[in-house]
Amino acid sequence: MAKGLDVGTMNLLSAKQDGEDTLFVQQRNSFVEIEYSDMAEQMLSRSDVLHIKKDDTVYVVGDDALTFANVFNRETRRPMHHGILSSSERSAIPMIKLITEQVVGEPSRPGEKLYFSSPADPIDSELSTLYHEKTVQSFLGDLGYSPEPINEAMAVIYSELADNDFTGLGISFGAGMTNVCLAYYAVPVMTFSVARGGDWIDEQAAQATGTPVDKVTSIKEDGFELDFRTDIGGVEGALAIYYENLLDYVIEHISREVNDEDVEEGLDVPVVVTGGTSSPRGFDVLFEDHLEKASIPFSISHVERAHEPLYSVASGALVAARSDEEQMGEYETVGEDEEAEAEAPSDD
Repeated sequence: MAKGLDVGTMNLLSAKQDGEDTLFVQQRNSFVEIEYSDMAEQMLSRSDVLHIKKDDTVYVVGDDALTFANVFNRETRRPMHHGILSSSERSAIPMIKLITEQVVGEPSRPGEKLYFSSPADPIDSELSTLYHEKTVQSFLGDLGYSPEPINEAMAVIYSELADNDFTGLGISFGAGMTNVCLAYYAVPVMTFSVARGGDWIDEQAAQATGTPVDKVTSIKEDGFELDFRTDIGGVEGALAIYYENLLDYVIEHISREVNDEDVEEGLDVPVVVTGGTSSPRGFDVLFEDHLEKASIPFSISHVERAHEPLYSVASGALVAARSDEEQMGEYETVGEDEEAEAEAPSDD
């Protein structure tokens, strides 16, 4: 048994194999603070709302946080910001640990292999991902897993491009960052991230329209479409503007970075886009339209969006974890066979 984990700014998702099916567990990576009372504690416990009490405060965590934020007219808080643990959120580590425990559960055996997504260092920011990666790896190890990080965009390649020999350009449009990986036969040729994603879109649209960020996020997640007919002036119009700006920003950095890499001449690859920010209908069409106008030193055969964008990174992490476990099993079997041959009595 092995598991994959997508450690996202907006959502945490785990994946594990169950026969022919893949099972996913998801929780929103956020929390909201409410005042403690005995009645509130009783009602939360009876309704199975994920929460913890600290001093005179109750923290509602995960999927229920957004509901409670809207009811009490408060902003949700996040353990992560810009794709990594938030340095300004004092409750970041205990909150993300609680949510992670709910998502991955206990290991099926000590040392169960678990691959978790980790972003590349952003090329447009001085942010470092090292502390985030090592901290997540540490508390996953404390849960009893054998955790290994996998580049978020490389996980997309594993998940979506098996039929193309794991060759292509994978782009994960997350909430905090956008991660990019160009791979050739499962070997990364180029990996990087930019410190813009769905949160940046929401924040810019909120500022432009004077709308609370959580309200903008709800509108974006509730059937918003990039259909080229969105009226300018409202929240959806602002979202469309900043979506296009984000795509141009990512493509500009792809063009800039790939020029510095040793790309095989005549390379013709597919592009797969995924992540919650890529969910609106029309995203892949808009991205392909903008990509065709860019100057990139390799050919794009086509652009496709992952069938289930929210689950793609977790699925790819699971593929890597299962492959690792299978290789370890083969290594152990070979070692046992060699040991048995060494101990076998000679015919001489």
